[in-house]
Amino acid sequence: MAGLTQEKLRAREQWGQDPCGAVYDREHELGTREFFDEVERYRYKEYAPWMPRVMEFERFRGARLLEIGCGMGTDLLQFARGGAYCTGIDLTPRSIEITRHRFKLYGADASFMISDGEHLPFRSESFDVVYSNGVLHHTPDTAGAIREVHRVLRPDGVAKIMLYHRNSLNYWVEIVLRRGVLGLEFLGGRSAEEIMSRVIEFSDHEARPLVKVYSRKEVRELFKMFKDVRVEVEQLMRSELRILSPLVSDSMFDRLCKSIGWNVIVTAKK
Repeated sequence: MAGLTQEKLRAREQWGQDPCGAVYDREHELGTREFFDEVERYRYKEYAPWMPRVMEFERFRGARLLEIGCGMGTDLLQFARGGAYCTGIDLTPRSIEITRHRFKLYGADASFMISDGEHLPFRSESFDVVYSNGVLHHTPDTAGAIREVHRVLRPDGVAKIMLYHRNSLNYWVEIVLRRGVLGLEFLGGRSAEEIMSRVIEFSDHEARPLVKVYSRKEVRELFKMFKDVRVEVEQLMRSELRILSPLVSDSMFDRLCKSIGWNVIVTAKK
């Protein structure tokens, strides 16, 4: 894939060296069944227990489903288990290699391709579902990528896209207040986007991928070409509340997840 922008080359370096989700299991060798089982357990039991419900892994039996930015294939495998006919693309060759190995290890079927989400190599109206989780806020032309999602969807097809949420506790407390203001990074000339590129994605190196955040209003504008758009907010862990956590009831915590969580999830029908 010649001619990639610097932002895309940094993203490829980031996830080539630190496969998405691998940080959550340091006990087992990457690529083993034990490793993948632990990554899956942590993702859906501890980190984001809301995901199976909101992403509707079991809903799309018999549908042709494309995931843009499949990473290590954790979510794509859930859709395949739910009966979808899956295709996974990723900008990073190592991600495709790992996902292909993972599907073979579990006896699941899918097609895989190295590809850029801004320029999908598929004919118009090729898929019933397009899914992307935590990917399109890393690409320079997010709006263009969403137009590509719309193009490859069949009429009445469903897009499920997660982007980072601007009006989240993580953004305003961790990025803006703690690092930008109290950590004096704003005073040193760094923008919020530059801070996020250094700290949001786990990294043992200096790839520093592009990271963007979106409000609910901005997300609705991105998806204005769709006829039916539902926007939800999720992803907050009690540890983020720090000393306030014991004071927050379970019902209040659930409301906070749905208002100041780190993920804004769009379910849109073409």
